[in-house]
Amino acid sequence: MRKGFPALADTLKCAAALALWLVVTVLFVGFRPEHIVLAVLIFGLFFVSAPSRRLVMALLPFIIFGISYDWMNIVPNYKVNPVDVAGLYGLEKSLFGIAGADGTLTPNEFFALHNCRAMDFLAGLFYLCWVPLPIFYGLWLYFTRKTEGYLHFAMVFLLVNLLGFAIYYIHPAAPPWYVASHGLTAIEGTPGEVAGLGRFDAMTGLGIFDALYARNANVFAAMPSLHSAYTFVAFIYAFRCRSSVAWKIVLGVVTVGIWFTAVYTSHHYILDVLAGIATALVGTALFELVLMKNGGFARFVSRYAGYVAVPVKNE
Repeated sequence: MRKGFPALADTLKCAAALALWLVVTVLFVGFRPEHIVLAVLIFGLFFVSAPSRRLVMALLPFIIFGISYDWMNIVPNYKVNPVDVAGLYGLEKSLFGIAGADGTLTPNEFFALHNCRAMDFLAGLFYLCWVPLPIFYGLWLYFTRKTEGYLHFAMVFLLVNLLGFAIYYIHPAAPPWYVASHGLTAIEGTPGEVAGLGRFDAMTGLGIFDALYARNANVFAAMPSLHSAYTFVAFIYAFRCRSSVAWKIVLGVVTVGIWFTAVYTSHHYILDVLAGIATALVGTALFELVLMKNGGFARFVSRYAGYVAVPVKNE
């Protein structure tokens, strides 16, 4: 990679990729102002300098993740396969049901009746970490020049998402709050809900989760819980990359907190959380034990690391 401006061919490739993304998104998903903001930001960082260009390329797995999530709106999964509503609800109750005076409740139903302000506040804080904390950890790896470790983490993060998205289409599943609000019949086009996280919004007056879930790509994408997978993947790589004890503790605590919050706020069943954990483990094993054993793929990752690596000396 040369200093200064990129080669004309690289600039054109970047511009063409961004244009393709914008066209497909506008035609099949719908235009939002942030699409233009992101496109300008990405192109500006790619064009302005070699360090910022390396950063854009290093962040490519996370960029692809965001685009893939948004593009699930093109063909909703409930139009591909039947939605599992009653089956998952019944299985959760049979495996993890809590007996009480009102009969057997799922853990979600139990927490809907038994919650407190302290847990509502912590739950909101934990759930706000689900994507920002893994990305922040990845950037820490990148800027501390653990480039190969960063790329392994970032590419596994993307792979776990793609595996999860594929399962969403194979087995569309309704979240617990859907059953509480709409019953056991799938209704196409149902908007997202904040469920138990609304208590955090009401407490803080910020409306963060209301804004987030209003743009939910698909409410019938509850299993696996990718919320439960993201910081768990980061936790795994905190050990693989020999990160500090502080990082391991933070990621471990937040991961367990997110697992609990997913159930506590009725966004996921325990089964969804377990499926999210399994997806993270399978994605990591598939990348490290299968893909990285392929010589061609390993060489690609090595070249990728060399391309985006932060130099020892400032350029």
